[in-house]
Amino acid sequence: MAKFKTKEEIVLLRESGKRLARVLHAVAKEIKPGVTTQYLDEVAERLIRETGDTPPFLNYTPVGARRPYPAALCVSVNDEIVHGIPSDRVLKEGDIVSIDLGLTHKGMITDAALTVPVGKVSNKILELISETERSLKEGIRAMHPGGHIGDIGAAVERVAHQHGYGIVRELGGHGVGHAVHEDPYVPNYGKKHSGPILKPGMVLALEPMFMLGSEDIRLMPDGYTIITEDGSLSAHFEHTVVVTETGVEILTKE
Repeated sequence: MAKFKTKEEIVLLRESGKRLARVLHAVAKEIKPGVTTQYLDEVAERLIRETGDTPPFLNYTPVGARRPYPAALCVSVNDEIVHGIPSDRVLKEGDIVSIDLGLTHKGMITDAALTVPVGKVSNKILELISETERSLKEGIRAMHPGGHIGDIGAAVERVAHQHGYGIVRELGGHGVGHAVHEDPYVPNYGKKHSGPILKPGMVLALEPMFMLGSEDIRLMPDGYTIITEDGSLSAHFEHTVVVTETGVEILTKE
């Protein structure tokens, strides 16, 4: 069941989202050839703690996980879709990198992600990145009080089908605020006018994930990193959004 947020909590979430957006985009600027994914994590955690906030991903144990997540930031490279664990891996020209980050401000959590190229990449890859981001915008545009969760998935799926991209069907968006993951689940596919009704006070993290190849995925032995089965590249974008009385508001916009 969705946890509805009070007006006071939404004020805190709004500040949390602004802070998260600043940190996430600051980390994105550090992505370049020769940088390690561990360095990106260190930058993210330092910037979060500098303002008195905390990284909710660090030591968080999702349902089904064998151990807590060991970092503040998820860094997923190339065929890694989500939940990549930072390490001494060095980024190189032509990679694409998804960074997924949460921030807790006065007890309220927001969540956002984006994908960026490392140096020069092909137009095909740039299109994958830009269209995945566009699908997030289309999903948000489909939201309104009285609408349905299925409206979001249908809008995201429509963009994927326009380009023949694979959609990660086992993963999707989620409620957020009091915890990293809350109900309802928000799939990146679906039918309009189906699923739970969107109501004021609902706070959702929408996160489309597209792949250039098949929709088959695999969990790596580290228990967190999820990759494309066929090795194809993937992209991932995410915003935290609140449903209001008159529409929606993106809380993690820079």
